[in-house]
Amino acid sequence: MTESFRRDGEYEQYENPYQGAQQQHASSPVNPEWPPPPAQPPAAFATGGDGNGGTALLTAPPAEPAAPAPKRRTRGPLALLAAVAIVAAAIGGGTAYGIQELTGNDTVASSSTSTNVVPSSAKGTVSGVAAAVSPSIVEINASSNAGESTGSGVIITSDGEIITNNHVISGASSIKVSTSDGKTYTAQVVGTDSKKDLALIKLENASGLRTATLGNSSGVQVGDQVVAIGSPEGLTGTVTSGIVSALNRDVTVSTDESQGQQQQQQGGGWPFEFGGQQFNGDTGSSTTTYKALQTDASLNPGNSGGALIDMNGNIIGINSAMYSAADSSSSSSAGSVGLGFAIPINTVKADLATLRAGGSDS
Repeated sequence: MTESFRRDGEYEQYENPYQGAQQQHASSPVNPEWPPPPAQPPAAFATGGDGNGGTALLTAPPAEPAAPAPKRRTRGPLALLAAVAIVAAAIGGGTAYGIQELTGNDTVASSSTSTNVVPSSAKGTVSGVAAAVSPSIVEINASSNAGESTGSGVIITSDGEIITNNHVISGASSIKVSTSDGKTYTAQVVGTDSKKDLALIKLENASGLRTATLGNSSGVQVGDQVVAIGSPEGLTGTVTSGIVSALNRDVTVSTDESQGQQQQQQGGGWPFEFGGQQFNGDTGSSTTTYKALQTDASLNPGNSGGALIDMNGNIIGINSAMYSAADSSSSSSAGSVGLGFAIPINTVKADLATLRAGGSDS
């Protein structure tokens, strides 16, 4: 007989189409599958089997095994698991790659720009950037026959590779580097590129240093907030902030090491030209011109070689030239006037292989 399953557990009896007598309910409910399978004609009848002396229906021998469930019932979960696995692989293998594949944009993949340098609770704050990046900025003291000069640098490898300006270490007979935790190291010049005013030095017996994240200067826009960290006048770890004032400024600097050393020892900034005017002294006859980021973040002598940083904590430039009124006869004009320039970090990254091989000046 055929039965229907009710929510309250009771079973309703129906007249068997093959037997006139009313049947007792079966010993167990049928599968509540809907729609129900086609009824099978009875092969024989027997008494007993339901515990009440009633008559139970003996059905025909089981039909051939039902066909496997449609693949679509299992493909859904499997497809979902596969999708999750792909996403996990993308995250594990690098977020930049995943973004590149999804958007077709290789800008992120070609840059090490990160949004995780500054803790989320301090994102967008000068204090957050300073706390996260200051351990990667060093003070550089270079000694030569002409005297001593002070500059800054950015740690790019945990074993002590440091990017700085060429004019900071040019002509130096010895270089001492102080990290933010007060440790002092001796450094050797790896390579110099006076045409870009860049140099790479390497600390001796250094390990476990906090490295900076080199960003992507092609994405910088006028008005972006920035932070500068360096050692102006030997004041280690000085932090200032401002905005990007302009892009692609043609800045002309001297490649004569003697001029740079002498100017810094006198307390002035690195001599440079901009807009047909000379600042901080005569640039001399040997010069080079590069495209620079302009910033109004306060820069002073000693900031050279230090970092210009975006609000996510990425290095977007190496501070290289600034106007200094330190030699002015009027005290009212002393100090930073918000005219500073930085070498874009993409220029630095493109020059790293050359610097590691000895530089273009070798």
